[in-house]
Order: sequence, then C-alpha cells, then structure tokens
Amino acid sequence: RLLAQIRAHGKSGTAELFVGLDAELQDRLDRMIADLENRISRLPSSDARLTETTRILRSVPGIGPVASSTLIAELPELGTLSGERAAALTGLAPIAQDSGTLRAKRTITGGRRAVRHVLFQAALVASHHNPNLKAFADRLRKAGKPHKVAITAVARKLVVTANARCKRRQEWVPKAA
Repeated sequence: RLLAQIRAHGKSGTAELFVGLDAELQDRLDRMIADLENRISRLPSSDARLTETTRILRSVPGIGPVASSTLIAELPELGTLSGERAAALTGLAPIAQDSGTLRAKRTITGGRRAVRHVLFQAALVASHHNPNLKAFADRLRKAGKPHKVAITAVARKLVVTANARCKRRQEWVPKAA
C-alpha cells in the first residue's frame, strides 16, 4: 500500500519528496518477507506431527510451501474432518440459494477466505502438474465449464485429497492410468 501511495505522488507532481524512498522501502519489505518466510518454514520442524503433516501435504502435486503452511496454520482440523466438511470450512462447497420453487445457481461462499485464496492458486498449479487433477480439469473444460468453475472444482478436490491424506497419514500416490 505504501508503494502504491508513493507511486501516486509521482502523478501528482510531488515525487521528488520520495526519491530513493521507493527502492529503500521495497528492499526493507523484501528483507522482512524473506525473514518471515524463513521463520514459517522452520516452525514445523519443532514438532514431529507437524513435520509429518508438512511432508504429507507437500507430497501432493500442486501443494507447495505456501499452501502447506497455510493449511497447517489456518485449517488445523485438517485430517479430522469429512471431505465435505473440509470443503465447507474452506468455502469451496457449493451452497444452495433456493427459496420456495426457485432453484438458484449454486455458489461458493463463506469459510476461511485466506485458505480458499491459497487453494485457488494451488489448484492452478495442480491442474497442470497433478495428473489426476489435470485430467479432472480437462474433463470439466470439455464439458463446457468456465475456467473459474473448473479451477474451483480442482481446489475443492485438492482440499478433500489433502484432508484424506492427513487423515490416513499417508503420502500422495498417483493413480495408475
């Protein structure tokens, strides 16, 4: 936000007040982010169960360091829920908006927004690198589903898969074709 404000001063003609501050601020923010990422990556190693959960989550193609850290931090119930409940907690379950005879379009809503956003990004990666989810996404696209709908469905499958893997305490194994 600060960088955006500094850039906005460039349009108003007061940019000379901030000469050098932009690069200095960017450098400081980059160092702070790197330090936080380092601390977050070291945290699971302090607990054997967290280390195992991280290993299990990272075994699923599409779930990287950010997604696994987010799932562990924001969804500590992972592995103790049903797949439907895990999808609902992340806000990836379709919710009916029906009333009387009206049957409205199902939409995703609610849940833990931060987890949903991270899973959406993970689903973009998984739809290209996870053979099972790639086939699933391709099948949805061939059926005429919009891109966002297909990726949301992949994200839901990703959280259900991660939940099942954590529940069984088993790493992901690709299905034979």
